[in-house]
Amino acid sequence: MQAINKNRLFVASCLALLVTSLSFGIRAGLLDTWKYQFGLSQEQVSVITSTAFWGFPLAIIIGGMVVDIIGMKRLLIFAALFHLLGIVLTITATGFWSLFISTLLIGLGNGTVEAACNPLVASLYTDNKTTKLNHFHLWFPGGIVIGTLIVRFFGNAIPGTTYLDNWQFLVALMLIPTLLYGYFFIKQEFPVTERVASGVSTSEMYKSLLNPLFIIMIFLMFGTAITELFTGQWIDVLLKNVSDNALLLLTIETGVMVLGRAFAGPVVGRFSPQGVLLLSAIFSTIGLYMLGHYQGNMLFVGALIFGIGVCYFWPTMIGFVAENLPKTGAVGLNFMGGAGMFAVSLYMIFMGGYYDRLLLNKLPEGASLETYNKSQPGTEMANALVEAKKAAGPEIINTTMIIPVILTFAFAGLVFYMRNKKSTVRVAPSH
Repeated sequence: MQAINKNRLFVASCLALLVTSLSFGIRAGLLDTWKYQFGLSQEQVSVITSTAFWGFPLAIIIGGMVVDIIGMKRLLIFAALFHLLGIVLTITATGFWSLFISTLLIGLGNGTVEAACNPLVASLYTDNKTTKLNHFHLWFPGGIVIGTLIVRFFGNAIPGTTYLDNWQFLVALMLIPTLLYGYFFIKQEFPVTERVASGVSTSEMYKSLLNPLFIIMIFLMFGTAITELFTGQWIDVLLKNVSDNALLLLTIETGVMVLGRAFAGPVVGRFSPQGVLLLSAIFSTIGLYMLGHYQGNMLFVGALIFGIGVCYFWPTMIGFVAENLPKTGAVGLNFMGGAGMFAVSLYMIFMGGYYDRLLLNKLPEGASLETYNKSQPGTEMANALVEAKKAAGPEIINTTMIIPVILTFAFAGLVFYMRNKKSTVRVAPSH
């Protein structure tokens, strides 16, 4: 029997997450191109984008429930197939429905990757879960950086516009890491999940999901995921008319996240997972305030601070559950990821409609957004739309800023709760 190779499994997991993040980074740079090419409204674009976010929780929750039954290896082969189909269908898309279905398939692939890889990393590194989950998840912002740079430097604009004419080629580049990670996983031997290895029964795992602390963490995951992923996916749309380099703001934000997660070990060791989450909420609030209120070079400072803020959210939330609620097993880790993505999908649909309404309020009475979206650059209608977007984008950011403000108070409470819990455990009499 082949021995389990920790390093190869970890590298293949990072490649799989790279495909997930490339889909976010490249899609973030193509939203306006799709609007232009297929005549879509912002609400339709939001529905397409949100499809990846609700396809993700669907896959991660179902995957979390079956991973111990079918094994992590089979689950990851399914992920590669979902990604493959989704990428091919995106390349051949002809309008709203084909983009909807292809984005759903990519979302299912993304969720299936995390459904298998989160418990895989936790099982491979049982003595260092939060740090290794941060190292694994650095490939999410890492892939977004690569994806946005691919769009920026390899995208060819349609003459007379800022939209891309070779976007299908950019999407096709995702086929390379997809085929690689599928091949690597087929060749490897996998361990059982940590929950199975430690002898915790399936019924005990499901009962652990009713632990009040786990339920609170699910609700907090709603806020951390929206703060990080909604802003990241929409930053180009929201700030395109405020800054000439809106996509570069996303690159800076995600670049900071890569560095932060790479050095997660000493940070988590110094502040504890709950302390890191509190600091993250504070920095996220400051960053969003700056992105919503400043212009020019200060936007890049805002993106830097926001990147520091959201850097540790996702992996540290999952790491906190893995360390403090281990009996919840793969289902617990995957419910956390599923809850986060589901919240983002709903928030994205709501904000898509809200953004369109904000634009209409800033345009002449009776204006049709579809007509304004199709107007030629430089015309009076196009200029009016640019001004409307310049005002509406920061308003969306300022509304979203309320979420990390609430999280700041919630995580402060969590820090005190965990401190009291540890001191109670320390002074408890031994039997």
